[in-house]
Amino acid sequence: PELTYAWIFNEYPTFVHQDNRRFVSQETGNLYIAKVEASDVGNYTCVVTNTVTNSRVLGPPTPLILRNDGVMGEYEPKIEVQFPETVPSAKGATVRLECFALGK
Repeated sequence: PELTYAWIFNEYPTFVHQDNRRFVSQETGNLYIAKVEASDVGNYTCVVTNTVTNSRVLGPPTPLILRNDGVMGEYEPKIEVQFPETVPSAKGATVRLECFALGK
């Protein structure tokens, strides 16, 4: 792909590393964090790199805070998909479909 996405946590050069709770979509650039913990609190900055020109653009910092007032509440499970109903692909090619489950 011509564009790649990464996220800085608080300050450069601390990048968000993908693990069983964190995922950076290379399709949309979205950062997903499951089961947010106190250690996740901070500022997140999106970094978009053009691999053709090797240039980078940084977005504005976005703060993540924890709410303890119960305003967010619990909600029923919801599956979110962001791909079309049909995905054409060449034989032998790798296809990645992103699907996310939210809620409790």
